[in-house]
Amino acid sequence: MHMARLIENNGPLAGASVIVTRPAATSGPLRRRIRALGGVAIGLPGSVLRAAPDRAAIRAALVAARSADVAIFVSPAAVKFAFAAHPKLRFARATQVCAVGAATARALHRHGIRDAAWPRDRQDSEGLLALPALQSLRGRRVVLIGAPGGRELLTQALRKRRAQLTRIDVYHREAPRYSTRQLAALEKAPAPLLLLVSSAEALANLHATLTLHLFARLAAGEIVVSSERLAAIARDSLFANVHVAASAAPADLLTTACAALALHRL
Repeated sequence: MHMARLIENNGPLAGASVIVTRPAATSGPLRRRIRALGGVAIGLPGSVLRAAPDRAAIRAALVAARSADVAIFVSPAAVKFAFAAHPKLRFARATQVCAVGAATARALHRHGIRDAAWPRDRQDSEGLLALPALQSLRGRRVVLIGAPGGRELLTQALRKRRAQLTRIDVYHREAPRYSTRQLAALEKAPAPLLLLVSSAEALANLHATLTLHLFARLAAGEIVVSSERLAAIARDSLFANVHVAASAAPADLLTTACAALALHRL
């Protein structure tokens, strides 16, 4: 038997349908890891990412941000769309570049920014805000590069710390429109189902977009979320089998997914 097929049949996710809610453009590595663990990866993006419409204005804002005291990238998508608008983007030596987590830091590294600070223990807004570089911000110029919407914790905390804050929204999120093929894949997906969610907006979009029957099918399965905050939202949405990962990092989501499946099979 071919080695890839052997892994597929015997991995810790063997036989499971794993629903990936990350945007299609950023879900490739996660889906490959699921397949390597023996699971079947089913893409059901919780949102669609689009570049900000006024590219010239975004580029001008990024040029102005080069001399900021602190530049914060909130996601790998923020890196992708920022460098799409300004491929030669660089920051002054005195600028401290920060990333919300390892994946964002790796994305920056691929674009030549190799000294970004990022939280090792908790890769989310709370972890980011605990970085030493973000403690004493009174009067300092801080640029926050990302998208509108989502959690406002970062914006509120940075303003509370008296930073001179500028937001540069290089992309935005739209609600998904699922194709007949995507819906059929969910309908026919063999149980057990494991849903991976790292965004409250994605979960809300699934609830609003899917038929009651299909959403109920997801809710009857296992859901892996990236925070206690999302766990509470999932329970409010009638998910009974909620598992909390250490972070939104693919490795943490999949470690928890494997543990959830093992419990399911007891």
